[in-house]
Amino acid sequence: MTFKYALVHEWLTPKATGGSELVVQEILKHISADLYALIDFESTNPDSYLFGREIGTTFLQQFPGTRNGVQKYLPLMPLAIEQLDLREYDIILSSSHAVAKGVLTGSQQLHICYCHAPMRYAWDLTLEYLQRSRLGKGLPGILTRYLLHQLRQWDVLTANRVDYFIANSQHTARRIWRCYRRQAEVIYPPVNIARFAFQPDKEDFYVTVSRLVSYKQVSLIVKAFNQLGRQLVVIGGGSELNQLRELAKPNVKILGEQPNDVVEKYLSQAKAFVYAACEDFGIALVEAQACGTPVIAYGAGGALEIVRDLRQYPESGTGLFFETQTETAAIAAVKEWETIQSAFNPETAYYRATQFAPNVFQGRYLAFLESCSQEFWSGNPGQKFSISQS
Repeated sequence: MTFKYALVHEWLTPKATGGSELVVQEILKHISADLYALIDFESTNPDSYLFGREIGTTFLQQFPGTRNGVQKYLPLMPLAIEQLDLREYDIILSSSHAVAKGVLTGSQQLHICYCHAPMRYAWDLTLEYLQRSRLGKGLPGILTRYLLHQLRQWDVLTANRVDYFIANSQHTARRIWRCYRRQAEVIYPPVNIARFAFQPDKEDFYVTVSRLVSYKQVSLIVKAFNQLGRQLVVIGGGSELNQLRELAKPNVKILGEQPNDVVEKYLSQAKAFVYAACEDFGIALVEAQACGTPVIAYGAGGALEIVRDLRQYPESGTGLFFETQTETAAIAAVKEWETIQSAFNPETAYYRATQFAPNVFQGRYLAFLESCSQEFWSGNPGQKFSISQS
């Protein structure tokens, strides 16, 4: 039986280059699907793999300023995504971290959602957003809280429009259960490890690569290295860039956004990659290990599924965790790593990274899609299905 596929993503812009976009790109390599999004500025971007492709969009495409951030139109996103007309398709694949899973479908259409996270600003980051934003105070604060309340209700409601959920990690699967009371199959996202050179010989500096926004906790790392006096290189752009440059002492280099070849060079040469965020997955952690670089990370979220603590796994350890998001814990972790790093094998880190390669994602995603299709059209949709995660 031949099916017609639609793939729905939140937004497609030159600045959107994270893990969710990698999933979209990988799916399109193996499934012939028509692509839809709230907005699209990639089909006109000569440097994009989507250049020249026909992509369906919503009325938000015509709104001012969406190219640099459609999030400012958050109250309109649910309405916009529901305007996409997908009636001609048999299978709807959504790649969702905000509203993509909310598309309208019929009873004879199969909807499989790859969920990168329940939308953070409506759930986990609500209180932090309200605390930091001028919209979180006074009358605007009351209105913003009401808006986020309504958004959470819509988010839960639209979970019922999904027949099968896929999560990008066990951590995200638990969040999906907490928010939606739905089970999710865990299929880790594809990481292009082939672009990173394996380098067993390291230089005497540490590195972190991240968007420079508050929840990434890069300031924590900078403050820790200010005290340690060790060499640290910080790569990434974001709202905290200038603040971090003012904060950093001479031993900390804030490079800002850098091209891929520069990122790859620093990742491969660093003595360790340092990370303090609680991520749903954490692609940068895999990329570092692909270079044979160990990871010192906050022990929460997806990091627990990517990195193996050398203290717990002496034969297969790829880094070390610290238990709290504090400067003290980060400092202690770096110092402890320097006492045990001789037991680290760079080849072990590289092997660990290969378990998140695109071919692994491809095999598991296509197998899950095939099983769900058979189950859905057999008349017994919604039965629990699982492929063991390697």
